Amino acid sequence: MDDILFMMLIVGLVLSFAILGVFIWGAKNGQFDDTNKMMDGLLFDSQDDLNDAVDKENKIKEAKKK
Repeated sequence: MDDILFMMLIVGLVLSFAILGVFIWGAKNGQFDDTNKMMDGLLFDSQDDLNDAVDKENKIKEAKKK
């Protein structure tokens, strides 16, 4: 029984460090950078689109309250 727990611990640690390594690699290479997203959203979203988004969020909040 102890061997199985030890193996699970080792496998879990290896997977955790692998995932952390992939995340750090992605962050260093700019995979999560999106500097134009907010500016493009401001330039190409119309007033009606923004009002629809606010209405949708309000409906979701009301549905959660019920």
